[in-house]
Amino acid sequence: MSNSYIRFLNTIDALGRANPARALDSTEIQLLEYVLLAADKGQILLVGDLIQLSQFGSQATLHGRIKNLSVLGYLKLVSDKVDGRKKFVVPTKLAHKYVQFLSDCIETSLKKS
Repeated sequence: MSNSYIRFLNTIDALGRANPARALDSTEIQLLEYVLLAADKGQILLVGDLIQLSQFGSQATLHGRIKNLSVLGYLKLVSDKVDGRKKFVVPTKLAHKYVQFLSDCIETSLKKS
């Protein structure tokens, strides 16, 4: 008998295969979750804050992943009105849909127990 976490992973896998969009890689998922958690706490993040997160990869890797998340529509990069070099990182509706998708997967996997 599989445990709840394994059922959760199976649910994500099954539902994820139904989505033809490119899957996020593990670094993109970690960054997106970091941004979502910060936004939930009311924290304001800059791109510079994210590329300093060495636990997720090099600055070049993180910059590329942030750019990918923006192109894919999960993050919005908003220029500071005072200093245009600074860009705020804001989760989009698609990012919140991603969280809802995971929440639904958890609920579905728990119902199967």
